[in-house]
Amino acid sequence: MNRLRFLFVISAICVLRGIAQPLLAKGDTFIVVIDAGHGGKDPGAKGVKTNEKTINLAVALKLGKMIAAGHDDVQVIYTRKTDKFVELSERANIANRNKADLFISIHTNSLKKKNASVKGGETYTLGLAKTQGNLEVAMLENSVILLEENYKQRYEGFDPNSSESYIIFEFMQNKHMEQSVSFASEIQKEFVAARRVNRGVRQAGFLVLKATSMPSVLIELGFISNHEEERYMHSVEGQNKLAKAIYNAFSRYKRDYVRKQGGITNTQIIGKAENTLQSQKKEQQNAKETAKNRPRSETNEKSRGTIVYKVQILTSDKRLPAHSPKLKGYKTNFYQEGKIYKYTYGESSDFKEIQKIQRKISKDFPEAFIIRMKDGKRLK
Repeated sequence: MNRLRFLFVISAICVLRGIAQPLLAKGDTFIVVIDAGHGGKDPGAKGVKTNEKTINLAVALKLGKMIAAGHDDVQVIYTRKTDKFVELSERANIANRNKADLFISIHTNSLKKKNASVKGGETYTLGLAKTQGNLEVAMLENSVILLEENYKQRYEGFDPNSSESYIIFEFMQNKHMEQSVSFASEIQKEFVAARRVNRGVRQAGFLVLKATSMPSVLIELGFISNHEEERYMHSVEGQNKLAKAIYNAFSRYKRDYVRKQGGITNTQIIGKAENTLQSQKKEQQNAKETAKNRPRSETNEKSRGTIVYKVQILTSDKRLPAHSPKLKGYKTNFYQEGKIYKYTYGESSDFKEIQKIQRKISKDFPEAFIIRMKDGKRLK
């Protein structure tokens, strides 16, 4: 009887906390596909001492080894483990066939001007490129299809070197965008912790991400066109640090994934149950104190029923306070798509006027772009 009472209490705590027993997709196995970009006859970007395909593979293998050692319930699948050419469509097919839970594509960036001062890491999710720089990165990575036979038929006439081909990404609605942005954000946080220059989370039209049916990111580790960056990425120490940063981000992402699935150990439940009421009260109090300082949502009675233009400056997987350094002192509004908060500045029914506003803030937000909204919702 006492044993039954104990189990009932534990079950009740789990229900109150919204926690179930450990449960992962596909028979308690989380599947991650690691894609080392380029390979074989496709060297990718070239540096002075090495090339992109070599760096990508080295970091990918180190990352996979770390994940396999640190997570018994994770199956690691590679699109390539050796220096071989894999068609872009096949990389996505590998992930789709194995019903992966996460797709990580690893790449190395480059500028045409060698030894350029630009450096740092950035992580991309699928979407329309908002800047010329983002578009050029996508063009560079997508151009690998030109090495494939019958690429025009396979990719339905897509021309990786034509900006017009990328218009299709404007109308794409990726149901995994929220998870992709969340993971990308974790990667960039870890790059900062590893003392890397943070170039942020970005969007662009990558074919390999378009074809996957799970949360997916494409990581640009650094710039091989910068001699200092090339030496770092070519070194074992640099590769270990980069792999470790991505591994740490993966571990946090998977932990959150398991929690959302209801998977958390009894030890964790018991440890947290003691402070449940206190923590809930504290969270409620903190919410009340910070609510006054948060940016306003896009609901505006004056503009209700009319189409207005706004400048979108950034996105976040968390709601930002008005004094957040990310907002740089601007008085902003936000709207939500899923659990992603999208922040805007300015409002006008005159397109020329909103263009002026965009130019005015371009130094602080170079990737800002104009959107149309009606009744607090973005028009596509």
